[in-house]
Amino acid sequence: MKLLVYTHEASLLHDTGVGHPERPARVAATLAGIAASGVDVVDVTAGVIDREYLRLVHAAEYIDAIERFCRAGGGALDADTPVVADSWEAALRSAGAGVQAVDDLTDAKGDAAFIVTRPPGHHALVNRAMGFCLFNNIAVAARYLTDRGNRVAIVDWDVHHGNGTQDTFYEDPNVLYVSLHEFPAYPGSGWIDETGAGPGAGTNFNFAFPTGTDGHPYRWAFYHAIVPLLKEWSPDWLLISAGYDAHRDDPLAGIALVRDDYREMASMMAGVVGNGRTVLFLEGGYNLDAITASVADTIHGLDTPVVTPVADHGVSTAMRIARMTAREVSNHFGLALDISG
Repeated sequence: MKLLVYTHEASLLHDTGVGHPERPARVAATLAGIAASGVDVVDVTAGVIDREYLRLVHAAEYIDAIERFCRAGGGALDADTPVVADSWEAALRSAGAGVQAVDDLTDAKGDAAFIVTRPPGHHALVNRAMGFCLFNNIAVAARYLTDRGNRVAIVDWDVHHGNGTQDTFYEDPNVLYVSLHEFPAYPGSGWIDETGAGPGAGTNFNFAFPTGTDGHPYRWAFYHAIVPLLKEWSPDWLLISAGYDAHRDDPLAGIALVRDDYREMASMMAGVVGNGRTVLFLEGGYNLDAITASVADTIHGLDTPVVTPVADHGVSTAMRIARMTAREVSNHFGLALDISG
């Protein structure tokens, strides 16, 4: 596999302060995991996004406000999200890398792409920064794709619900959003009854796992519900919010995944879209060793697909089964099933 890896030194200049978990060392830990995977890596400089594309998701006045705030020296956007002057360039390149990766993969320059930038993005709303996030990087790339006639599936395995991504596409029939996360936990959204609205009704899936859940229910949900749903829905592109804070060693959450779980989840999704149509975006993950190991296994998984069921019973039925599965695991029933395989 030829993996395009996007990063930039600006990500290291986004200074969140001493003791903040979302720190520059996360970039090096991710790159170490990519190197350890042994795949063919093409390093790409993450470019600055055109504001036209940033406005596909974010309000123009919000973009201008973030620029002014950063250029004035920065400060705290909220209790969790500090910025400095250099955060502006970092945010522009973090959002721009996804669009750039889509273009490069479309031009057959690689088999998959990994956006290794910061700040992360999946909590950012149309007009609000939150949860360490300024702009919603994965949402910008997804909207860029849908505006060009593509159907997009977003799978978000960060331990925290991607409220910003869900909010962006809640009424969009061209984006299937699937989130697996700890619940109840920050940011408080992501319950199973949040299923989309209007033209997007039914295209939003939340797998809300209780604190202490290990990898078995995750694998069971992927095998029996998520991957069959993805295959039936037949997206043109697969975008992954690749957070690694669901690892059992992460300090900010209570889910107990291990590195092999990321490999299994990635390998089950590896055949969902055609070659050159998968992009991973670094989201959370705050234990550096866990990031490195889990990233390496994620890439191994993408490079070694496994056979998963093809339901072949229609999109509406696949959605119903996935919804039932989400409800089962979220109500702890799934935890009592035979899900050891």
